[in-house]
Amino acid sequence: MFGTVLHDPNLWHLNRKSASGAFGIGLFFAFWPVPFQMWLSAALSIPLRVNLPLSIATVWITNPFTMPPIFYGAYLVGNTIMGTPERKFEFELSWSWVVASLETIGPAFLLGCLVCSIVAGLFGYFGLNAVWRISVMKAWNKRKQDRMKQA
Repeated sequence: MFGTVLHDPNLWHLNRKSASGAFGIGLFFAFWPVPFQMWLSAALSIPLRVNLPLSIATVWITNPFTMPPIFYGAYLVGNTIMGTPERKFEFELSWSWVVASLETIGPAFLLGCLVCSIVAGLFGYFGLNAVWRISVMKAWNKRKQDRMKQA
C-alpha cells in the first residue's frame, strides 16, 4: 500500500529528530476526540519521516481510562478561553446525546481539544528534544571526565 515509503530508516530508528517529532505528533493527535487517532498519527509521521511506532504509541496517552479526565480538562480549557460558564452534563451512550452535546458543550470542548493538542504537541516536541540534548551532553561530559581521570 505504501510502497517503499516504509523503508525509510527514520521511521524505525530512534534519533533525536525522529523521536522528538514522533512524540510531538503523538501528543498532538492524543487530544483529538476521534476514534482513529493512531491512523492520523501514522499518516503524518510517514511524510515527516519521524519514528512511526513511537508516534502511534504516544497517542495512547489518551486511553479509555485517561480520556474522561483529559477531555474534561480540555472542556474546561475551552470554557476558560471562551469565557463561558461550565455547564453540568451527564454522559449518556447514545447518538442523540452526542448530537445534543455538540450544540451545548461542543464548541468549548472542541476549542479546548485544539488548544491542548497544539500545546501538548509543541511541549512534547521541544521537551523531548531538550531532554535528549541534555542526556547527550551529560554522557559527553562523563566520558570527558573519565578520560581526564585515566590520563
